Amino acid sequence: MRLATRRDGTRDGALVVVSTDGERLLPASRIATTLQAALDDWSRAEPALRAIAARLDAGQGNGFAETDLMAPLPRAWQWLDGSAFPTHGALMQQAFGLPPIETDKPLMYQGMSHRFLGPTEDVPLPSEADGIDFEGEFGVITGDVPMGCPADEALAHVRLIVLINDWSLRGIAPAEMKTGFGWVQAKPACSVAPFAVTPGALGDAWRGGRVCLPLIVEVNGTWFGSPRGDEMAFGFHDLIAHAARSRDLPAGTLIGSGTVSNVDHAALGSSCLSERRAIEMIAHGAPQTPFLSFGDRVTMGAGEASVFGVIDQRVVRPASPLKQPVRLPQ
Repeated sequence: MRLATRRDGTRDGALVVVSTDGERLLPASRIATTLQAALDDWSRAEPALRAIAARLDAGQGNGFAETDLMAPLPRAWQWLDGSAFPTHGALMQQAFGLPPIETDKPLMYQGMSHRFLGPTEDVPLPSEADGIDFEGEFGVITGDVPMGCPADEALAHVRLIVLINDWSLRGIAPAEMKTGFGWVQAKPACSVAPFAVTPGALGDAWRGGRVCLPLIVEVNGTWFGSPRGDEMAFGFHDLIAHAARSRDLPAGTLIGSGTVSNVDHAALGSSCLSERRAIEMIAHGAPQTPFLSFGDRVTMGAGEASVFGVIDQRVVRPASPLKQPVRLPQ
């Protein structure tokens, strides 16, 4: 089953169900007005949503444009991003002479969750000098997860799976990392592909708590990479259990895999600019690939016919803020 959120003039949009071929949709407002509402009452909502999906499979529904769609979950209670692909960390450590992180636990930070960009929205960012980068990731949206949930029970709490572009500002990140408090300015709003899918919709591509598909990235129409999601050192069940060790997770928690990265990066490429630049530093002593400029276009999908739909966005200058008149005291 594929779920999406259609623009309706509100912050959270309107929940719709999308056909298996991604061509048609039907509204789900009689079941739940928003995806968050469906997640909050999943045991009741899921069977009714599947009934709508069956109608779509029977040929019902209306066509739509992906520009009509927001992120499936336009804002979430919580966004927790992991770093579960060891190749990515190893390359960055080698290129920049960083010591390895001494831990046997998953790496994770809490990021901005009050807004996720839709799949075709322009991405306004403050300055090209900030080192504009993309990061292709897979993610899961959970139902309610109790505190202390063990890893071997965690996948039962996965409701939906998504494809994410975790935008990053590499020029800002090092200074924020040195503070020890984590990222704020270096991590603007993420983008999410149009369709959130149930684990069953992935079939054999959902194995071991991993999305076993290539994440295909293009920059300005040129192939950049297609690393696979199989090589996570920690599956999503491990990431969920890690996040829930000392707190419960509310329905609508979004957990990311971190940058998808493979050992065979020479053949499969990368899913972020920083990793390619690190590879170039190791090979040539200096990076050759620039960060993004305003007007650059980034697309992401998964597999030949992306079950998640496609993220297709341009990086743009921010709109000029309105200048308020200065009011002198009387």
